[in-house]
Amino acid sequence: MQIHPTIAGLRAALAGAGRVAFVPTMGNLHDGHLDLMRQARQHADVVVASIFVNRLQFGPREDFDKYPRTFEQDCAKLTEAGVDHLFAPDEQEMYPTPQRYHVVPDAAHTDILEGAVRAGHFGGVATVVLKLFNIVQPQVALFGKKDYQQLMVIRHMVRQLALPVTIVGGDTVRADDGLALSSRNGYLSEAERAEAPRLAHTLNALRDAVLAGERDYAKLEREAAAALDAAGWQTDYVALRQQSDLRAPAPGTAPGTGANAAPLVVLAAARLGKTRLIDNLEI
Repeated sequence: MQIHPTIAGLRAALAGAGRVAFVPTMGNLHDGHLDLMRQARQHADVVVASIFVNRLQFGPREDFDKYPRTFEQDCAKLTEAGVDHLFAPDEQEMYPTPQRYHVVPDAAHTDILEGAVRAGHFGGVATVVLKLFNIVQPQVALFGKKDYQQLMVIRHMVRQLALPVTIVGGDTVRADDGLALSSRNGYLSEAERAEAPRLAHTLNALRDAVLAGERDYAKLEREAAAALDAAGWQTDYVALRQQSDLRAPAPGTAPGTGANAAPLVVLAAARLGKTRLIDNLEI
């Protein structure tokens, strides 16, 4: 695997490389990231990953400086996963002057769910992703479905700006007990790690209720949030939404396609101790 700290070096290496698949990350990689790397190989001749901890997407109460940097371990994992090129710029390379031009996503997509508690987050994500797309110029880019709202925002940005990139969503990778893999899982204590799968189990139960015919989605959301809170969690939201734009479905909407139906997804965010976990399941 070739490692490129500069834009010029990466572009020179990719000249004439053929079809490029790109997986952007902030490092601290786990098996979910590596699964995306392996999937990328199915879509292109060359696989490019990036590691860049993007200050723009951190809020004032989110500690940018404490985000785990595990570069050497990440490089070993990427090499094993078959990545061809790693773009690993520092802040001076990515933002040689203060970034005054920003992507401003549709507030209808970003002021809800995660955006309601992380103001400005998705603007920072969209800005760095667009910049990375301009640098790497991939034909395909892969993002995990675990960050479902992020994936939705990026898909809409690509469509609205007519970017020549196909966005592929990778299924969430889970531990044997159902917990979605996340860099945040490392912050859990032993007791919290044993409790953490409850979040996925709660979403599975809600999905099963919808598939069994329950259509009072607000009731399902309230009951699921109450169950998490009763188990010692602090729930930010449990929300059943349309996959396409994460808006609430019309009353009586069934999962699926056709009349009075739409592809749905149930999403949740809750704090267990000091660690905030997110998860989702498509329906």
